[in-house]
Amino acid sequence: MGAIKWVGGVLGWAVGGVIGGILGYAFGSLFENAMSGEYGLDHRNSDTGGRGFAQRNRTERQQTQSGDFGVSLLLLSAAVMKSDRQVVKSELEFVKVFFKRQFGQEKAENYILMFRELLKQDFDLREVCLQIKLYMDQASRLQLLHYLFGLAQSDKQVHPDEIRIIRSIATWLGISSVDYESIQAMFVKNTESAYKILEITPQATDDEVKKSYKKMAVKYHPDKVSHLGEDVQKAANEKFKKVNVAYEQIKKERGMN
Repeated sequence: MGAIKWVGGVLGWAVGGVIGGILGYAFGSLFENAMSGEYGLDHRNSDTGGRGFAQRNRTERQQTQSGDFGVSLLLLSAAVMKSDRQVVKSELEFVKVFFKRQFGQEKAENYILMFRELLKQDFDLREVCLQIKLYMDQASRLQLLHYLFGLAQSDKQVHPDEIRIIRSIATWLGISSVDYESIQAMFVKNTESAYKILEITPQATDDEVKKSYKKMAVKYHPDKVSHLGEDVQKAANEKFKKVNVAYEQIKKERGMN
C-alpha cells in the first residue's frame, strides 16, 4: 500500500483546517515524488488516498485518534527541530524510534516520508497549535509537551531556542504555566526541579506537598492517554514515574513519612 493511501486513511480531525492545508501540500509533494520514483512508492494507490482524504475532511471527529496524535507530533517535531536552525541525526532518530514503537515498522516508514516533506515547509505554528487545542484533550496535549522536551533533549542538550518554541507551543495549546514548568523540570534540572514537577514551591507545607502529589498523580496517570496507543501510554508512564521520584526526593529532604 502506498504511503499516500495509508496516511490519507488514518487521519481524523487532523485533515481539516490549517493542518489539512499543510498535509494537502505534503501529499502533493509525495505524489510528485512517487511519480518520479524518488521514494519508491506505489503511485497507483494515490487516487484512493485522495478520496479518503476528502472523505475524512467532510467527516469531522471530536475524539483524538492515534493517527491524529501522530500527525500532531510530526508537525510540532518539525517546528522544534528547526527552531535552533539545525536538524541533527539524534533528533531524527528519536522521531523514527518513537513512531516505529507506536505504529510499527511499515506505518512508521510512511510517517517518516511525510515528516521529510513537513521539514521542508514553513507553516503557521500558532494556527496548528490552536487546531490541536480545539480537538485534543488535556492529557494528550500534556503528553505532546512531554514528547517535545524528550525530542529537544535527544542530542544531550536543550537549546534555548528549543525551550522558547516549546513554551510558545504550550501557550497556544492552552497548557498552563504551572503545567509547563512541571514538565520542563523533568528535563531541565535545577535545585527546585522536584518542587516544580509537583507544581509547588519550596515554601509549601508538608500537607501541601502531599495534596499536590495526589493531584499530579491523577493528572499524569498513564490511563488518561491509553486511547493513543501502547507506546504513548508507556511514555506517559515515564512522566508518571518522574512525579513519584520528585515526591520521594522531597519527602527524603524533609524527613516526611
